Amino acid sequence: MDAMTRLAERGNIKYIGVSNFNEKRMRRADARLRHNGLRLISNQVSYSLLNRQIESNGVLPAAKELGLSIIAYSPLAQGILSGKFHAQTPESVRVSGVRRYLRNFTRKGLERTRPLMTLLRGIAGAHGVVPAQVALQWLVSFNGEVVVAIPGATSAGQAEDNAAALNFTLTREELDSIDMESKRISP
Repeated sequence: MDAMTRLAERGNIKYIGVSNFNEKRMRRADARLRHNGLRLISNQVSYSLLNRQIESNGVLPAAKELGLSIIAYSPLAQGILSGKFHAQTPESVRVSGVRRYLRNFTRKGLERTRPLMTLLRGIAGAHGVVPAQVALQWLVSFNGEVVVAIPGATSAGQAEDNAAALNFTLTREELDSIDMESKRISP
């Protein structure tokens, strides 16, 4: 953090964020920066409806307490929350690359996550959007203004769909039902 402080003092950087810091490291970094008259503004971590570890390992509560933003990477859980893998029969799903090693992309993983996808599809239909947009809207809405999502996209259409997740609002009942279903299946 001292090197970041020097860069900020020279005007080379304006804001300081970290990536994948646990609660203890995040608090230490923030304290060090505050000692130097600066602030930590964000921690970039994996966070999605299928990976909610930051809620229980102290990172999210500490971010709220310290006034930091959480920048959620992989908010669609490598695409599983798009629903496209659940639209296929479990036997016909073919994945490549790193996905073939991820448990959510196995037949068992798809079956485990199917109830959440069914819920997301229903809510998406009610709003005239797609399940991925519901998953993103939940992520940026459920914890107030603490979480920012950075979804990946492999096409302009996906990027447009991701951005359109900000064009509608989930009701408190929808947010809570997604929360409950997600907690039921999240590790």
